[in-house]
Amino acid sequence: MSKKRDLVLFIASSLDGYIATKDESLEWLFNIEGEGDNGFSEFYDTIDTILMGKRTYDWILNQDLKEFPYKNKECYVFTSSFAENTEDVKFVNGDLTNFIDKLKRQNGKNIWIVGGGELLHSFIKEKLVDELIISIAPTLLGKGISLFKEGDYQLNLSLKQMRNFNQFVELHYEVKK
Repeated sequence: MSKKRDLVLFIASSLDGYIATKDESLEWLFNIEGEGDNGFSEFYDTIDTILMGKRTYDWILNQDLKEFPYKNKECYVFTSSFAENTEDVKFVNGDLTNFIDKLKRQNGKNIWIVGGGELLHSFIKEKLVDELIISIAPTLLGKGISLFKEGDYQLNLSLKQMRNFNQFVELHYEVKK
């Protein structure tokens, strides 16, 4: 019997709940003293599938990286328009719930929601998220791209773990089903 795959959000946020500035900058995040890679490598070993929205994918491509950062993982990009699959990603549009249910039934490790806010909002509304791991940075942005969108939903959570990486505090929640 294989282990159930969980859909997990792993993300950093400002104390006031923003994941980026209005102009999509993460520069503020790198000005905070962490510890090692703030638990990223440990988390990355627990997943084999990555989900992201098209805006997040486009943002990654615009970062002038030498190669796609998730080459060794199955990567899906959700979009409402047609896009041609690449060597690194498969583009998905259509029924979100059926797609995620199929993924969760496959053998494998956990599934990571990289971003962004719109995609996360859809997953939350459909009650597809199983865990949230949020690293809180000791900074206030005042405005920017919110981690959670306003909406007609409610998730009850249970704190699984709390730890710090120097100035970051990681909160690990399980969604009560």
